[in-house]
Amino acid sequence: MADTPERPSLSILVVDDEPAIARGVADVLAFRGFRPCIAASGDDGLREGLAGGHDLVILDVMLPGKNGFDVCEELRASRPRLPILMLTARGAEDDVLRGFRAGGDDYVTKPFSVSELVARVEALLRRAGKLERAALAPFRFGDYAVEPEALAATRDGARIELSRRELALMALLARERGRIVSRRMLLQEVWGFDSPERIETRTVDMHVAKLRKKLGLGRNGPLETVHGEGYRLS
Repeated sequence: MADTPERPSLSILVVDDEPAIARGVADVLAFRGFRPCIAASGDDGLREGLAGGHDLVILDVMLPGKNGFDVCEELRASRPRLPILMLTARGAEDDVLRGFRAGGDDYVTKPFSVSELVARVEALLRRAGKLERAALAPFRFGDYAVEPEALAATRDGARIELSRRELALMALLARERGRIVSRRMLLQEVWGFDSPERIETRTVDMHVAKLRKKLGLGRNGPLETVHGEGYRLS
């Protein structure tokens, strides 16, 4: 068996009433070097989350007592910088959108793979400044090949220069390909706002419109607008 990866001793609260899932997630997190804590109801999860000491919360939507949405709203109101990862039923996009509105930072659909869950947890912790960021590797954005080190994107031999913010915006959307990326997430990760839920701004929309124009992407292209919520790279 491989050695346990070195991690800072970060505490993760798992709120799920299905014992097999909660214990399985906790075991994976412990193997990865985190300190998991389990709560089996919405009320217990809220109480534990408000007590502080946790670096991230994995929160199921369907819970006895308070549901996950209510727990998320109360945690967000009291601890605005706490990363919250929602667990939703597969295909339930309404739950995803409601989770974002409640203040969730990201989501994973059940059933989920262990590798996806760990990747989501690590991404949220990096965004919160609790894990070091890895160097950004080249990636695809629609028909473009993006070269982060060169701050450029190429398509059919044509080269387009990118600003660092445009690169960060494209990298986040590409990383979350096929998933809704909320404006809140964009403001946190690309613009660096600690409490974006308190900010009223059209900055994200204006930058996306500018990026679409620069790359020659129409509104019906691979960069989709999810009305009222954010964007998705298809």
